[in-house]
Amino acid sequence: MVMKMKTLCGIFAYLNYLVPSTRREILDILINGLKRLEYRGYDSAGVAFEGSNVDSKECFIKVIRQIGKVNMLEEAVRTAQDVNFEKPYNVHVGIAHTRWATHGEPSTRNSHPQRSDPDNEFVIVHNGIITNYKDIKSFLENKGMKFESETDTEVIVKLVKHLWETHKTSKITFRELVEVAIQQLEGAFALAMTSTHFPGEIVTTRRGSPLLIGVKSRAKLTTDHIPILYSKGFKDLTSTEGGSARACGYEDQPNESDHRGFVGSAHRNEDQTEFHPVGPNKEVEYFFASDASAIIEHTNQVIFMEDDDVAAVQNGSLSIHRISRSIDDSTVREVITLKMEIQEIMKGSFSSFMQKEIFEQPESVVNTMRGRVSFDAEHVVLGGIKDYMSEIRRCRRLLFIACGTSFHSAVATRQLLEELTELPVMVELASDFLDRSTPVFRDDVCFFISQSGETADTLLALRYCKQRGALIVGITNVVGSSICRESHCGVHINAGPEIGVASTKAYTSQFISLVMFGLMMCEDRISMQQRRKEIIQGLKKLPDQIKDVLKMDEQIHNLAQELYQQKSLLVMGRGYNYATCLEGALKIKELTYMHSEGILAGELKHGPLALVDRAMPVIMVVTRDKVFSKCMNALQQVKARHGRPILICNRTDMETQKHAYKFLDVPHNVDCLQGILTVIPMQLLSFHIAVLRGYDVDCPRNLAKSVTVE
Repeated sequence: MVMKMKTLCGIFAYLNYLVPSTRREILDILINGLKRLEYRGYDSAGVAFEGSNVDSKECFIKVIRQIGKVNMLEEAVRTAQDVNFEKPYNVHVGIAHTRWATHGEPSTRNSHPQRSDPDNEFVIVHNGIITNYKDIKSFLENKGMKFESETDTEVIVKLVKHLWETHKTSKITFRELVEVAIQQLEGAFALAMTSTHFPGEIVTTRRGSPLLIGVKSRAKLTTDHIPILYSKGFKDLTSTEGGSARACGYEDQPNESDHRGFVGSAHRNEDQTEFHPVGPNKEVEYFFASDASAIIEHTNQVIFMEDDDVAAVQNGSLSIHRISRSIDDSTVREVITLKMEIQEIMKGSFSSFMQKEIFEQPESVVNTMRGRVSFDAEHVVLGGIKDYMSEIRRCRRLLFIACGTSFHSAVATRQLLEELTELPVMVELASDFLDRSTPVFRDDVCFFISQSGETADTLLALRYCKQRGALIVGITNVVGSSICRESHCGVHINAGPEIGVASTKAYTSQFISLVMFGLMMCEDRISMQQRRKEIIQGLKKLPDQIKDVLKMDEQIHNLAQELYQQKSLLVMGRGYNYATCLEGALKIKELTYMHSEGILAGELKHGPLALVDRAMPVIMVVTRDKVFSKCMNALQQVKARHGRPILICNRTDMETQKHAYKFLDVPHNVDCLQGILTVIPMQLLSFHIAVLRGYDVDCPRNLAKSVTVE
């Protein structure tokens, strides 16, 4: 069983090979890398780097850890008394980490990096949870090892130390040590490790938690992939009988590409098994991070690691290994050019990333539709799924599986997709879908929606459905993410980097992506043409209408001043706007820590009405659509119980506005797109209430941007 948690930690590591740098420059890179990951949430931070101050062959690793924000770690590093910041290095490895406590309270001893022993022979940073750490810890304690922290991470680094002590006479490599160690681990992890026994080397690996590698070199990168090596006949080095690490064999994957920049080396034989710069410019820098936002300021050339990949850098050469090979394994890892710009992850004139991302929605929805919707020809093409459309049209049902905000985007479009496809549409929470062992068939089409593309429950549900032969469609915002790679086809929502933990622009872009899918499904149905035309013209108006809604920011701020001291808030609606209620209530909970509930207005008499009185704030979404009269009935019921409803309604609907205690009026659009315009006031309201309460809107407590451990 895997523990339930949200992964908030951040990994950043840096290796410079033949790139002269002072220790100050190296530490600046490490600290700034952590600052790029601050949005993920954390309670402590730490860094490990080569620490000796004298010229000698002896390597010493120094670890500095600090509770609190990265700027507190930065101050601790700056004031360290025994550090020569001007010492130069041609080759150096440093690792850094931000942690959110899972095993053990926030403290210096529980912070990362964790060490193998007081001499820091092996040092590790780790994201995720090791579920069998107690068993490994007992084994190591029986071997005489003493533990300093309460973390599960410490067992990994001490296990590697134990393997080293047992097998160092067999000339075991650093990468082989880590390969053996991770075979003993259960759970999810991404980790980076360095050692005094292997100076200038780093080993990283992942399973269920994201990790990517950035490569920067003066040599031009002319290849677009790195071959994967597979171990075979690997002996169990944890056996008390020992065994030689050199029992490893490799299925070397030759690389036929043009190698003017990075080429495979003949480290083991003439086969090309590693990548490193060639020619007169052998300098290279490697960056390892749990998020591309920490790498993009240095390089846009990245490699996304996959589960159970083990990446090692030795003598400036990068190799990627796997213990075993399955049928579906790719034999290469692509070098991808990121299109993200550093300006995209900066706040600019905004007070927070969340505020910036709310106000980016006029542009983000355009980017989602760009090149896909022709408003003149009234034509829609999603290139990532167009080759699979005939198979999708033949399916027996559509399943949309997601968590949190992504789940709400599926709820928001379910009614429209049922109308346009005339197929049964199931919308499932990934965790519940797995708990029920839901039947899935070969003629089902399963959509998996995730901003990060790494959400653990969603990814597990994807693999569950894939094993049962269903067609897998991914809807993600991150190129190269796990869901992106493991889907048969899919759609990148192209919302741009979303740094704030509470999703805003990704929600509206997911919404539009699913609407575009529905429009593709019915493009050849004569009976649907008028409806398609109406929706496409509605999409055309959206960017300008979103700008109009954002002009209400000051009005919404004034409303927030009236609500921010309340303890609870109800959000009611039905039909296409039910998802707005769910998503709006979620944003209130995430950011303001108020109790908030999204209520289907049709269920008002079945319990929720008992909550309504003069003191209970009630927000109702009432727009001119097919359920307008039913929503008005619910509004009258609220008023009859002395409720004072705050309405989100259409701008020209004066009749409805007369029934409101206060109202926020949004432009009118086609019914199935109205939810995009009604959700933005809820995003702004939650933002302003959180600010008035003095909370960090980008890093709400206990939450993470990417829930990578279930």
